[in-house]
Amino acid sequence: MYHTIIIVGNVGKDPEMRYTPSGQAVTSFSVATNRQYTTGNGEQVKETIWFRVTTWGKQAEVCNQYVKKGMKVLVEGRLTPDKATGGPRVWTKQDGSAGSSFEVTAGTVRFLSARGDGMEGPIMGGMESAEMPAEDDIPF
Repeated sequence: MYHTIIIVGNVGKDPEMRYTPSGQAVTSFSVATNRQYTTGNGEQVKETIWFRVTTWGKQAEVCNQYVKKGMKVLVEGRLTPDKATGGPRVWTKQDGSAGSSFEVTAGTVRFLSARGDGMEGPIMGGMESAEMPAEDDIPF
């Protein structure tokens, strides 16, 4: 079985890079996708879905260097379910409401825009089967 997801959206904050105990680079950043539609009642609805993107190895180092808050990216990869629930990661926000994010392990990240330099092109990388290190909180 195989699945893939492709998202196009804007980076929510600058990436964070860390290294696994074995020395492999891991970079994470958030991507927001937006959708606007009109309901049957004529009401305009704006919907934003957040994705937490994780890149590994050389791709992680390049994303850490070039991905910046606000830029538009295309991410192709696979959904990574929460081990406890099998679905998206769910947590309680500071205001007490429920929050969730969809975790994506990137196979390809393509820069669709960059602040001022017009850089465009794919960053290829394998989808290693390494475990994602646990994170304290998702800073959306």
